[in-house]
Amino acid sequence: MPISPAARAEAARLFTAFQQAGAQPVETDILQPADTLLDLYGEDIRSRAYVTWDPLRGEMMLRPDFTVPVVQMHMAHGADPARYCYMGEVFRRQDHAGPRASEYLQVGYEVFARDTPETVEAEVFALFDDLLTPLRPRAAMGDIGLLVAAVDGLSATPRRKAALMRHIWRPRRFRALLDRYAGCVPAPPARLKLLERLATGRPADLMAQAGPALGLRDPWEIAERATALLEDAATPNIPAREADLIDDLLRLSAPAPAALERLMDLGVDMPAIRPAVDRLATRLAALEQAGVWLSQVTFEPNHGRTTLEYYDGFVFSFHSDRPGLPPVASGGRYDALTRVLGQGREIPAVGGIIRPGVVASLKGAPA
Repeated sequence: MPISPAARAEAARLFTAFQQAGAQPVETDILQPADTLLDLYGEDIRSRAYVTWDPLRGEMMLRPDFTVPVVQMHMAHGADPARYCYMGEVFRRQDHAGPRASEYLQVGYEVFARDTPETVEAEVFALFDDLLTPLRPRAAMGDIGLLVAAVDGLSATPRRKAALMRHIWRPRRFRALLDRYAGCVPAPPARLKLLERLATGRPADLMAQAGPALGLRDPWEIAERATALLEDAATPNIPAREADLIDDLLRLSAPAPAALERLMDLGVDMPAIRPAVDRLATRLAALEQAGVWLSQVTFEPNHGRTTLEYYDGFVFSFHSDRPGLPPVASGGRYDALTRVLGQGREIPAVGGIIRPGVVASLKGAPA
């Protein structure tokens, strides 16, 4: 479906607004190297990227978003601080027919700055809030850092914490692991049988009995994994109280001021989250000073866990009440992404995108 003139007009309007906010316009190639960039996206985008093979450049993909290539550009030769904006098409496969197009416009705003992080986050959110106010969207925000801090504070082995951290952006897998580590579910019979066999013989002997090795793992990797499974089976469960507190954190959903009060209460029993709660308090104060009506913003620590995995702190989105439409806008903080693409160098960064086609549709024009 071609992009409508109304969507292009909204894109131009938003692009101009971001430039007026101090952003430098930039462009990125439509065709991006898949081998270096695709792993930086979450599972959702990785599964929907259009990937092809170029005989000279290797595996390539049609641009699924702008943030990753903009960060790559900035970390290669960008100024410090910097504000960028961009406008153009992105491409994502859709699982089924519906209102979501495979090719659509994004307009975005990204800030790289070492100022007080919460102040910059408030700047970005307030700018998006102001641009979208005429549409009266529902605003929501969260903080991946709260869940990261909660996991880090668990009475668990480093290996178990690392496993939970890896699956923060995969809620079902995270839940399954937390339930298993807390002893809430019995181990599958197949796992118990495997552990029994591992406990009665050396990994090398068991591998020899199994016949020819299949797959890409070396014998030492298999032996190391077997040892890890035995050590984990002998590890005490995470205390039920700690698992319950994680559940309380994940279930929290309230207007931002009320959510802050609840998180302060949780911080009494979860000391590890207190620094993240203090940062939230600073952020909300900055947002209030920027004129954001916080009582109309929902805060959920769970927010943003099923979207892009490069967000590692503050996240936000704006939604309409019209069924079937994607978020009008979304964004967040991605400091770790700058570290990965900066090859050791890093700079705090936060930004977001608006979908002009959705804006046009909400205004009554064809998207």
